[in-house]
Amino acid sequence: MHLDVLDLKNFYYRSALGRVAQKAVRDQVLQLWPEAQGQTVAGFGFAVPLLRPYLEDARRVIGLMPGPQGVMSWPAGMKNVALLCDEMHWPLETGSVDKLVLMHGLETSETPAALLEECWRVLGPGGRMIVIVPNRAGLWARRDITPFGFGRPYSLGQLEAQLKSHSFEPERHVAALFAPPSNRRFWLKTGPVWESAGRKISSALAGGVVMVEASKQMFQPRRPGLPAAVRKPLRLLDGIAQPGVEPI
Repeated sequence: MHLDVLDLKNFYYRSALGRVAQKAVRDQVLQLWPEAQGQTVAGFGFAVPLLRPYLEDARRVIGLMPGPQGVMSWPAGMKNVALLCDEMHWPLETGSVDKLVLMHGLETSETPAALLEECWRVLGPGGRMIVIVPNRAGLWARRDITPFGFGRPYSLGQLEAQLKSHSFEPERHVAALFAPPSNRRFWLKTGPVWESAGRKISSALAGGVVMVEASKQMFQPRRPGLPAAVRKPLRLLDGIAQPGVEPI
């Protein structure tokens, strides 16, 4: 079940813990994708907090929000680029997206297979996607005071296996949210220290979220007919003497 857009908005934009989480995850996204010059960047679920750095240079930025979640206008003070959509039918042309970010989308989806198929459809050849999900082994998936405490958490292996089964090739993985999910001032102030230390200690085990960058796999189309020539064809007339031609 998808979370309500108002709860997500209040967490990321109106709570101190949400702002800390937003920065930690966004920094890792920028580490993987420092720029998107002239490209189309889309986000599904509630990924808009991570897309702001690309508004200036990208050719187009789109925030896709699933119907059960609801939608809000984004970005504030600028022309709206967010829209409401069915999670299995996005109003985007096939192959039109260069970079795609999923956050609070896959783990809360009731049809994750269909969602990943739609991701594959809209990505262009060589397109890349970052999937952000709660870490099954992390603390953030065990507490429901944040959006990462809802839905199905994943281990790194589970997420990569699901991506491979839908024609994506995992390229890189990182983690974020190494500090405990607490509103106490000490943990909020020391958040950057925990993030820096956590990235050096573990890339998947200790973080609150697992982030996998995957590329779209393209397959060579098959031509109609036999895929290869038959090396030893069956000859029905083998062994039968051929009629001779009498000289005139």
